[in-house]
Amino acid sequence: MTEDPFTLIAAERLALADLVDSLSAEQLAAQSLCGRWSVQDVAAHLLVGPTTSLPAFAWEMVRARGSFDRASERVTARLSDRPAAEIAAMLREHADSRFTPPGMDWHAPLTDLLVHREDIAVPLDLPHDRPLESWRHALDFLVSPKARTGFTPGGRPAVRLVAEDVDWIHGPASAPEARGPAYAVGLVLTGRPAGLPLLTGPGVDALAGWGNAFGNGGRVD
Repeated sequence: MTEDPFTLIAAERLALADLVDSLSAEQLAAQSLCGRWSVQDVAAHLLVGPTTSLPAFAWEMVRARGSFDRASERVTARLSDRPAAEIAAMLREHADSRFTPPGMDWHAPLTDLLVHREDIAVPLDLPHDRPLESWRHALDFLVSPKARTGFTPGGRPAVRLVAEDVDWIHGPASAPEARGPAYAVGLVLTGRPAGLPLLTGPGVDALAGWGNAFGNGGRVD
């Protein structure tokens, strides 16, 4: 790609800030697709990387006895205690952050933003209107080996995945096919069964069995 990929990430943070500002208190308190987190918790979680220094997060890891998930949950809880308007303002303030998780590049934060936005949009029945080219980048990342750390569950069945709206295909032609919109494919790849009803084809059953093994919480951190 010719443009700076971090401009895509900045656009997603700014769009999420606008979304947070548009939600009612009831919507912000609604349960997201992401485990026990509310919609407001998910929005706050997307500030963890851009606003938490490595030394500060390392200390949280010590307090969490080495558990990345518990450390992340602790930081998210503190951020989520802020008013929603402040969370939106912080997303705008840090829109241009070039944070990436250790060992990963820009694909990781872009994918994080896109998938977690769906954690909000799906239960609230909001439009799935993010740029399709951004979803193409995210799907390429989610089927890569790097995504196995923190993003995708292991043991994905041999299925030919087709995102119909971005002309994206992954998997052998001989494998059973599962097709649907890019955001639904992204949800399934990150362990969110909410995407399964949006896919069609003989490969959906295999993905559903895989989904039963990893549960409903999702993996994107």
